[in-house]
Amino acid sequence: MLKYFGPVCRHLCRPRPAVNTLPALPVSHQVLLSTMSDKFDLPSRYHGSEKSVWVEYIQLALDYKPLNLGQGFPDFAAPDYVTKALSEVATGENVLLNQYTRGFGHPRLVSALSKLYSQLLDRKISSQTEILVTAGAYEALFSTISGHTNPGDEVIIIEPFFDCYDPMVRAAGGIPRFIPLRLNKTSGKIMSSDWVLDPTELTNLFNSRTKAIILNTPHNPIGKVFTQKELELIADLCKKWNVLCISDEVYEWLVYKPCKHIRIATLPGMWERTITIGSAGKTFSVTGWKIGWAYGPAKLIKNLQTVHQNCVYTCSTPIQEAVAQGFELELGRLGQPESYFLSLPRELEAKRDFMAKFLSDVGMVPTIPEGGYFMVADWSALGDKVNLEQETDELKDYRFTKWMSKNVKLQGIPPSAFYSEPHKSLVETSVRYCFIKTDEKLQQAADILQKWKASA
Repeated sequence: MLKYFGPVCRHLCRPRPAVNTLPALPVSHQVLLSTMSDKFDLPSRYHGSEKSVWVEYIQLALDYKPLNLGQGFPDFAAPDYVTKALSEVATGENVLLNQYTRGFGHPRLVSALSKLYSQLLDRKISSQTEILVTAGAYEALFSTISGHTNPGDEVIIIEPFFDCYDPMVRAAGGIPRFIPLRLNKTSGKIMSSDWVLDPTELTNLFNSRTKAIILNTPHNPIGKVFTQKELELIADLCKKWNVLCISDEVYEWLVYKPCKHIRIATLPGMWERTITIGSAGKTFSVTGWKIGWAYGPAKLIKNLQTVHQNCVYTCSTPIQEAVAQGFELELGRLGQPESYFLSLPRELEAKRDFMAKFLSDVGMVPTIPEGGYFMVADWSALGDKVNLEQETDELKDYRFTKWMSKNVKLQGIPPSAFYSEPHKSLVETSVRYCFIKTDEKLQQAADILQKWKASA
């Protein structure tokens, strides 16, 4: 027995190494781990896109709990006919509406979109070949940019821009070329129409390598509604250089009188070279539903379909069905006062004017938007009331918005996040607020600022 267990006893009684003492890895293993780390690094096409203002400021809001006027979504109920439609679809007798639908767009939805935009553009738009339903306008942008951009192609981006434009272009191998809207007025009441493109600067950006220009009208965050003359300048350059126009029109219904939204695809010679992007989230105040679309000539939409079918493939069936029912109802009262497309901007115009007043009352200089639901305001007159030295960011608008979130308990977004590096200084003394909020929340924001002004 002893002879049998002897080796086991000797093994058990052998002195053990200290708990944290492990043999060093051979040099070859260390090199292997280093090589593996490099191999699994983020692909170079996404370098520079790691930081997100949204991730940073959502966390800031969670940590300090300010009144959040930064993020762009309503905090009040959507029209009940779309939410009830979704409930009925999900629990109704047609069980197939909870299964996959047509990959390029649920038949009922693309049919409704075809009827709507055929009427608005005064041309027949095919529901089968000229419309693509996407996972939000975000994916519509992705599929458009990825489906039309080759390495080395130049894409003109108007600043400020929705922050996904730049990384999407770069990921596709394109080269962004930036041009800022410049404020041409320094005193008095400032409207979003006072932010303009320099015609010479824009003309000089176009060349034989230009593949596309991204237009956003009504504009986020300035609220600019591009005029006929401004759109004609862009259109003429697109036609001269054979350039695609990617028209982001997600705020198409949120336009304040006397301005009118003009779809650039309706201009002579532009249907053939325009992809227009829309959003159910913005149209029906249901941003969490993540349904968007793109429409344009079949030859251009085909490229988007190829990206979409190899990426998302299809979108939520019940949500598409509910959105379709919403459009069908609105088609029956298009242009009538009770239409949600008209009642929502009427409601928002009062909120816009109230925000402009309470920002002005504390010394900020707001740009009055003529579309959308954001307001940019210059806070430089309040510089002596904030302690920017308490924050470490390089740009003043980041320091201002963070200091305000922590100390005044009101959160906005730094607009320099929507500019390229050379042009960030243009808005370093500005802040972006959102006014598609309840009247109670806007009043609370006004009270917070008045209290701060009185105590500062």
